[in-house]
Amino acid sequence: MRLSDKVIIVTGGTSGIGQAIAERAVAEGARVLVHGIERRDGEVVVAKLGGRAALHLDDLLDPAAGGRIVAAALAAFGRIDGVVNNAAIVARGTLGATTPEFFDQMMAVNARAPFLLIQAAFPHLKASAGSVVNIGSINAYSGQPNLLAYSMAKGALQTLSRNLANAHAADRVRVNHLNVGWVLTTREYHHQIEHGMPSDWPEHVPAEFAPSGRLILPEEVASAVVYWLGDESRPISGSVVELEQYCIMGRNPDKQSAGK
Repeated sequence: MRLSDKVIIVTGGTSGIGQAIAERAVAEGARVLVHGIERRDGEVVVAKLGGRAALHLDDLLDPAAGGRIVAAALAAFGRIDGVVNNAAIVARGTLGATTPEFFDQMMAVNARAPFLLIQAAFPHLKASAGSVVNIGSINAYSGQPNLLAYSMAKGALQTLSRNLANAHAADRVRVNHLNVGWVLTTREYHHQIEHGMPSDWPEHVPAEFAPSGRLILPEEVASAVVYWLGDESRPISGSVVELEQYCIMGRNPDKQSAGK
């Protein structure tokens, strides 16, 4: 198995992409510290994964959360081989509507928390020649007008990934980064309905967002994460990989539509 006996921390692992990563990691032989904030959701996930998973609830707005997550992983499994920074707040906000408090919250969870978790886990990752996978977003490149603070935070996360890869290659701690496109999670499904979309909206996503005819699935993101966590991707570090259905650079959907 590709992650045999490795211990992996997955933040935001109680639903969506994080849950899919936790499930796939266990299926590949890992033991997983599942982080989340909702006890009921977390208990369901960990029960499904059996004795190869442990649950830790913590609020990433607290700067001390990273240290507690690391301590929980060590208490449960005795070592750390990988960290997946998946947890994030996805909330709308434009230039005019973004308050200082909202901005600080977005940066704290989406950029500061991954940094602090890696910082706390680093001695253990160095000891195991471990791997970090940061789950970013294609919004890191410029983002949507109504996702300003979120896009800024994901840009910061991307820079964190590249910076740490350069700084710690000699420590044999690898840091790679996945910029993920539009993924059909349960939360995203309900989020779109709350904003006025019909119940069958995933079947009618415009082609400029899903040229394949459907959105990306959490399990497909998890498959990519397993590769970057595992030894088969060694010694590669500092990669920023777009998990999207089209080329990001140079693409302009408006021009495509105008040409039809």
